[in-house]
Parts: sequence; structure tokens; C-alpha cells
Amino acid sequence: MRRSTLALFALLAVATTGCDKIKLAIDKIKGRKPATQAAARPVVPSGDTAKRPAVPAPRQPTARPPTREAPPSVGSRPPQAPVVPHPNRDVPYVSEDTGTIAPGMGERDIYSIWGQPIAVRREGEYTYLYFQNGCEWTCGMQDLVILQNGKVVDAVLRWPGHGYSGESSSPPGKKPVPNPGGDTLRVKQ
Repeated sequence: MRRSTLALFALLAVATTGCDKIKLAIDKIKGRKPATQAAARPVVPSGDTAKRPAVPAPRQPTARPPTREAPPSVGSRPPQAPVVPHPNRDVPYVSEDTGTIAPGMGERDIYSIWGQPIAVRREGEYTYLYFQNGCEWTCGMQDLVILQNGKVVDAVLRWPGHGYSGESSSPPGKKPVPNPGGDTLRVKQ
């Protein structure tokens, strides 16, 4: 196994150790009875009660002062990123939305040609549009269109129905090659 896989499993184990459902499932598998937490009762001595007067237990207030909770503000949470299903095999992709995009086109122009993307990511001045391509498993990614300040600057496409008239940074025929001189990553200490 790779170190990254082992690290992932270790992180998963650490993250789920506090989960009650996981603990219950482990106890059930191992045949142990789960620990039950009974409400603590005051201990009453079983001595001779005739010699001493009974002391009443202190009363706890039953009414609580009303608490004011702030109403949840609408829109205070940032929207969650859409969940993109990760395929375990290639699924053929058939669409009527085909065509070629060009450098400098806007986001809406792309939508009018190819339809809605399956995911959109925004970071600073860049926008990343992901489209299905039918080879997500073997290619390792969806078709990607990169926009800078709302205009197309690059596209990485694998589906024959999606075209790009500019020069792609990763054309389909390009084979990955190792860095000359080997690994050049250095860790600062």
C-alpha cells in the first residue's frame, strides 16, 4: 500500500473514534454489551432511621429563566460545494450539446454551446468549469474550461464533441514525461 493510502486510513480511524455509532458497531461485532449510562441517584444509607430525623433533599428550581437565542441569520453560512459523483468506471457520454469554444469567450457563451457544467469552482479571478466527457475514470478528470476574469484562457478536453480553437495546455495526444533531473521538490527546514 502507498503511504498516502495508509495515511488516509489512519486519518479515517482517528476521525471516527469519537463517533458513538462506530463504537456501538464495534462493540456489537466483538460481542460486548455497550456500556449504559444510568442516571446518578443519591445514595441513601440503610442505617437505623428511627434515631435520626430525616433530612429532606435540597430542592432544585423547576422554572428556568427564559433564554434569548439569536435567530439564525439567513445566508450566514457559505454555500457548500456541489457533490460530484466519483465514477468507478467510464460511463458513455452522449449529448446534443456539442461545439467549439474559443479563447476570450464568456461563461454564458460556453453554457449556450455546451449546456450547464456538472461543477463550477471559483478562486480569485479564475473560474473552473467542469463538463462530463465519458472518460472520467480512464482520463482521471472531466473536461475542464479555465476562465480568467470571465474570459476563456485554457481548456483541457477529452470528449470528441467538445472542441477548443485555442492552444490547450494539455492536448489529448500529449504524453506525461518526468521532470528532467528527477524530483526537484525540496523541503525547507
